[in-house]
Amino acid sequence: MLMPKRVKRRRVFRGRMKGKAHRGNTITYGEYGLVSTEPAWITSNQIEAARVALTRYTKRGGQVWIKIFPDKPVTEKPAETRMGSGKGSPEYWVSVVKPDRVLFEIAGVPEADAREALRLASHKLPVKCKIVAKALAASAGDVTE
Repeated sequence: MLMPKRVKRRRVFRGRMKGKAHRGNTITYGEYGLVSTEPAWITSNQIEAARVALTRYTKRGGQVWIKIFPDKPVTEKPAETRMGSGKGSPEYWVSVVKPDRVLFEIAGVPEADAREALRLASHKLPVKCKIVAKALAASAGDVTE
């Protein structure tokens, strides 16, 4: 499971997911990418489940890049606790994902296999996703050279 080694603040505000992703919206390493089309928090467990689905389908061939990292702690108060008495303790970690953010990249496998692997991985995530090829993204103007 992914989580930071250490953080500056133990508990953080919830924040907002307004607008589109300005960073991480280009395919930089691989040939095909899984791109989010809506905003969400993606937990470290969901990232790991998608990664396992990707690598299992490709039979550990090719290479997979995870372009998001869960660096935001989410707190929860214990069950049957009265209101007040401060904020809860950190329970799990999430990555804040905005629309157009590249979540995963894959290279070194045939196109059909890459698309199917990314499709299977997208079913593990709580966001609607689209599969984008690097050549297609470059012609559309998403990738800056």
